[in-house]
Parts: sequence; structure tokens; C-alpha cells
Amino acid sequence: MAKVNPLSNPKGVRLLCELCQKPALIQCTKCTVTFYCDLDHQRMDWVGIHEQICQLLLPVRTPLPFKSLCKEREHQQAQLLQRQKHLIELTQAAARKKLCEGRHKEAVPAAMQCLRYSIEVHGLSTLPLVLPYLLLTEASIGTGHLQQAEEYLSQAQWTVLKSSECSSSILHKLHRNLGLLYAAKGEFDNALQHLANDIYYASEEFGTDSIVTSGGYFHMANVFFRQSKMDVADSLYTKVTDIWSTRLSRLVQSPSQSPSLPSASPASPDEALDEAQEAEAVQMLNAIFDIREQAQKQDPAALASASCALAMLCYLRKDLDRAWELGRKTLSVSQWGADPGFTESMVRFLQQIRTVTVVGMNGSDGLELNMPKEGCLLEQWTQSSINMNPYLINRHASVSKHTRTRMVPKRMREADWKPLVVGGTHAAQINTVASAVAR
Repeated sequence: MAKVNPLSNPKGVRLLCELCQKPALIQCTKCTVTFYCDLDHQRMDWVGIHEQICQLLLPVRTPLPFKSLCKEREHQQAQLLQRQKHLIELTQAAARKKLCEGRHKEAVPAAMQCLRYSIEVHGLSTLPLVLPYLLLTEASIGTGHLQQAEEYLSQAQWTVLKSSECSSSILHKLHRNLGLLYAAKGEFDNALQHLANDIYYASEEFGTDSIVTSGGYFHMANVFFRQSKMDVADSLYTKVTDIWSTRLSRLVQSPSQSPSLPSASPASPDEALDEAQEAEAVQMLNAIFDIREQAQKQDPAALASASCALAMLCYLRKDLDRAWELGRKTLSVSQWGADPGFTESMVRFLQQIRTVTVVGMNGSDGLELNMPKEGCLLEQWTQSSINMNPYLINRHASVSKHTRTRMVPKRMREADWKPLVVGGTHAAQINTVASAVAR
């Protein structure tokens, strides 16, 4: 950081802090076009967004050279507009991701930059400003600044009321933030009313079973949970879990989403999750799983469903250790009342995790394991030998002596290969499915 003396500024030029608009005393030495009042604001902005856009700000904030030809000046303006729109998209995505991860304070600089360039591109009191205002509202609610959140929300609401062409996608976000604000203030009736409107507009735009709509269900469930209305909250949590399970199962079954195929073509834009959606899924599914696991009267089917959804999410995020752990937990819980078809799909999912191969690596990056072609899905791993000892779920089933060699990542720990004892009515069925999958 370079120090700046306000008295040495050219006449009529005021250098202001990027965050608080107070007179600036230090300057970013990398882009040289960003200024701060102190080191605290510089660090906050760097962590929030400046690290990502530092070099992108230089061509945007540097005065354009004079061009004598009208065509050249128009080309310059078009380039500047394109850069500003790119900054809007980048800062908006960064703010959404940080909000979904619960890092509300770090989301403030990105949301402020999004609002600043939205004003420059679209002008004041226009609909594109609603989203930055809502981002700042959610960040303020998360940091406990409810009065500031009300100011941002009133700006967004006033902009929406003046427009006759507001889409349902904007209205659902507006009502969601109103619901979150009233919930933070403890006005639960108003919060439920706005969250109901959020679900209505989101369903109208995206459908009732969309992952976008699931956010409204989740926040409404949280309100009922705080009111100790557990029956209603449980039904809404189940709805959220079902929506995400459906979406994640399609991604898990897609070959392009396999962690073992990093060079595979990406999934279609309609199916693949962006960073903000992934962070939102982590937040919601972890919260639901904790609630299910800590409940006084556990519902095995609900716990198995939440654990399964979270396991698939971990698999897609390439956290194979936790995906395996959650998958085993799902399988052990599912024998106490889950549908047999669900148990079958879980066995197949565990087999998919286990058979992940290391692509593009040499033999030193993996362990060659002899795996039975037929028999049980889960065996006992022994560190002293590279042979897999069959451990049958159904003790009366037979294991073929035919084996084949596969590559398994080294990070699979010894604990991951401990035998899982599954009993009950589904034991024989699991063994049959495991044998078929192993082929």
C-alpha cells in the first residue's frame, strides 16, 4: 500500500475510500486506481472482491484517450461498457457465493461494487439495481445491521413498485429478503407471509420442484422450527431434501460429473451447479442433516434421505472420504424402514464411489487392489496386504475367486474399508444388488 496525501491531489480531484467514501489515505499499488481510508478497509475489500478484480479495474477507471474519429470513440465506449457488464456479473456471483457460505461481512464489498457498476451501466432507479440492493440487504441482515438492511430493502422495493415490467424472478428474491428481515426481527407472521409469496413467484418462474424454490421452503421451515412447530418444519425440510436429491442424483449418474474424469465434458448449463448454488446446497443440506441427526425422536427414513443427499453432494464436490462415510451411514439407517429401491440405489452409489479410478496418473499415485468380481459390495481392508478380504452381507452367499485389478486413490483410509454389517429384511436383497453391480 502506498500512502496518499489529500493535500497533494490535483485541484477538483477527491480521492475517496472504496468502502466508506471518506477521504483516502492509502492506495493499492497493484492497480493504482483504488484508494482506502485505512488498512482495515483495504483488507476487507481485498478479501471480499478486490483480489479478483484488481487488474480489471485499471482499464475501467483509467480515462479514455481522445480519438478524433467518431467510429473509434464509439468502439471505446462499447469496450468500456462490456468491461463494466463483466464486472457486474463477476461481483454479483462473488457476493452470492459468499452469502450462501455464510460469509456476510466479506460479501459487502462485492455487493457494493456490483451496485456501483450497475448504476454506471443502467442508471439510477432502474430494475437492474434491485439485485445489488437485495445482496446488500442479505449481507446486512447476516451481520446484524437490520436498520441498514431496511434502507437497502426500501430502495429495492421502491424501484420494483415504480416498474410495471418486473419479472417473477425479481419478485421472489424481494419477498425472500423481506421474509428474512422480518424473521431476524422476530415478526414471524410477516416473515411467513413474505416467504409464501417468495415460493409463489419462484414456482411461477422456475417450478415448484426447482432448487431455486427450495430456498423458500427452507427459510419457511426455519421460521416454523423457531416457533417449535416441528410437524410443519419437518414436512418442509423433507420437501427441500427431495428436491435436492432429485437434482443431485441426475448429476451423480452423469458420466461428465465423475470425479475420476477431470477431462470429461461439463454437464449442460441447465443441470450443472454454479458456485453459489453449490454453496447454498452445502448450507441447507448440512443444516437439515444436523437437525435430523440431533432430533430426540429420529425418523430413520428422513435421516437416510438427508444423509443420502449430502453424500451425493460431497461426491460431486470430490470429497470422497465424507461421501463414503455418509453413504455407509445411509445404508445402515435405511434398513430400519426405507424403501428397498432406495437401499438398492444407495448400494450402487457406494459401488460408484469405490470404483472411482485415477485417470492420468501413474502407478505411484494409486494402489492396485484385487477386488472380487462377485459377492458383497463392502470388504475389509488390511494395510499389510493389497488383497481384499470378502465380507459378505449375506453370510450364505458365495464369492467368486475371479478377481480383477482396479485403481483406488491413496486417500482412501483404512477406516473407510471396515466391514459394514447390514441385517434385517433387506440383507439378501443388498447382497444380490452388490453382486450384480460388481460384474
